Amino acid sequence: MSIMAVLAAIATQAEPVSFHSAERKTSLLELYTSEGCSSCPPAETWLSQLKAAPGLWTDFVPVAFHVDYWNYLGWRDRWSKEEFSDRQRAYAKVWGSKSIYTPEFVLNGREWSHGFWQPGVPAAAETNAGVLRMDSDDVRHWRVTFAPAHTGTAVYELHAALLASGVRSEVKAGENAGRQLNHDFAAIAFTELPLVSRTNIFRATFFLEAAPKEPEGRLALAAWVTRNGKSEPIQAIGGWLPQP
Repeated sequence: MSIMAVLAAIATQAEPVSFHSAERKTSLLELYTSEGCSSCPPAETWLSQLKAAPGLWTDFVPVAFHVDYWNYLGWRDRWSKEEFSDRQRAYAKVWGSKSIYTPEFVLNGREWSHGFWQPGVPAAAETNAGVLRMDSDDVRHWRVTFAPAHTGTAVYELHAALLASGVRSEVKAGENAGRQLNHDFAAIAFTELPLVSRTNIFRATFFLEAAPKEPEGRLALAAWVTRNGKSEPIQAIGGWLPQP
């Protein structure tokens, strides 16, 4: 069953879905990874164990972005997208770095050096960021509101990613040839759009659509808000979508 079919099956249930943050900032944890990178599977194994962490979606939101710049090694990572590589390059530019690599963790817009062999999970930040909320009646059309903790003249952007967990690939070439790789929190669709202000409540709507040929997996939705043109997330939310 394709991801599109899974979304359609969920939509037929017509059950409203709602995700919302607390006022305290929820951390955004990004992993930049690739099926063509021999050192990436341990990092993904570490990320997968976060599925059982009590702070999932409340203290932190994980997203795995598969980059495409290792595809030339002989194996094309089907989860990879050029826009994900560009996103990592944009971080490197902000940091003044001349190179990018995998696996790389980014926590709240900053390179995170926490070894994936070490125990522990990202903690929620201690600052109040405001409340971010997403609502849908059919898991396809989403309404977003953001009430920042502090009023002002800031302009905000929304970033949303559809995530697949429990998916796998049989790698037949490249550095991981002969291995079965398991993935969780893999971004399979991504959108960015401005939030429109109404009396210091910022709003947006978006339509969730995934590539039609992806295999079935457990789906989740992650979203975060940044200031316009900035990379550091202000607030994040996420959650599992209902299963058909």
